[in-house]
Amino acid sequence: MDKRFTDIIELITRSRNNAIRKVNEELIDLYWNIGEYISRKVELSEWGQSVVKELAQYIQANEPEIKGFSDKNLWRMKQFYETYKEFPKISTLLREISWSHNLAIFSRCKTIEEQEFYIKLTQQENYSFRELERQISSSLFERTMLGNSNLSTLLRETNPEIANTFKDSYVFDFLNLPETFSESELQKGLILQMKNFILELGRDFLFISEEYKIQVGNSDFYIDLLFFHRGLQCLVAFELKADKFKPEQLGQLNFYLEALDRDVKRQNENPSIGVLLCKDKDSEVVEYALSRSLSPTMVSEYKTQLPDKKVLQQKLHELFDKRPE
Repeated sequence: MDKRFTDIIELITRSRNNAIRKVNEELIDLYWNIGEYISRKVELSEWGQSVVKELAQYIQANEPEIKGFSDKNLWRMKQFYETYKEFPKISTLLREISWSHNLAIFSRCKTIEEQEFYIKLTQQENYSFRELERQISSSLFERTMLGNSNLSTLLRETNPEIANTFKDSYVFDFLNLPETFSESELQKGLILQMKNFILELGRDFLFISEEYKIQVGNSDFYIDLLFFHRGLQCLVAFELKADKFKPEQLGQLNFYLEALDRDVKRQNENPSIGVLLCKDKDSEVVEYALSRSLSPTMVSEYKTQLPDKKVLQQKLHELFDKRPE
């Protein structure tokens, strides 16, 4: 590209993006206002299903070039308005994502906390519709909320901003691994599917290397996967295990973190974080193992199939019930 003209290209791109954003805001405003109008008419017992159907037919007859105003979609606009009318802070965020994204969120997510979570994440991560659908199907909300409870004491104390960065369990349904597999096969699969892996981790994770070599004394050691997290401004080491969590595995990870902080971490960066990814884990064993850990670590499990959303919801309810009021 001719560097003389890059400023003009940037102006065109910025203006085009602003125009698209404005059109989207106007469209969401329109659907909100229509939903509010229908909601009030129904509340006053002036309109019912038959009247809304007549409205859809009237729009089609008088404005045939305008699409998207079937009676089904008009009822969705009513549901959209009624879902968020009591939450002005969220209603502002709605204008920042598309109607299709909004539709997926308010129709599939049952609580306002879950809806707000996906609205904010869609805007921050710039999810495509397909990516958002995948995250809802993989119960990202529940897994992220549960993930906040499995951090070592040091990790909680030194990284108060870490909430929602890591998960209790990760879903690698995109790998198509056999029933039994080795750590090497897991690692190779994640490398080959790095785009999907980053989507599962979060886009603030920047991949550095596989089998990252660190030298201590006269010996070489290799970290399975090394990332840098832009938000936390630190290195994140992932160690992969093809079996159930064992407490002694934390010792190896702690050793890697010490080596990273002494020899790799830059002065402006925060202490490195370690994540032990296991095929399965006993939560009580993990709690005991992490309670006296002197390193910023956490233990997560991974699944190769989509999790049971009801089971995760139950775990989340149990976690909230245990918290002191």
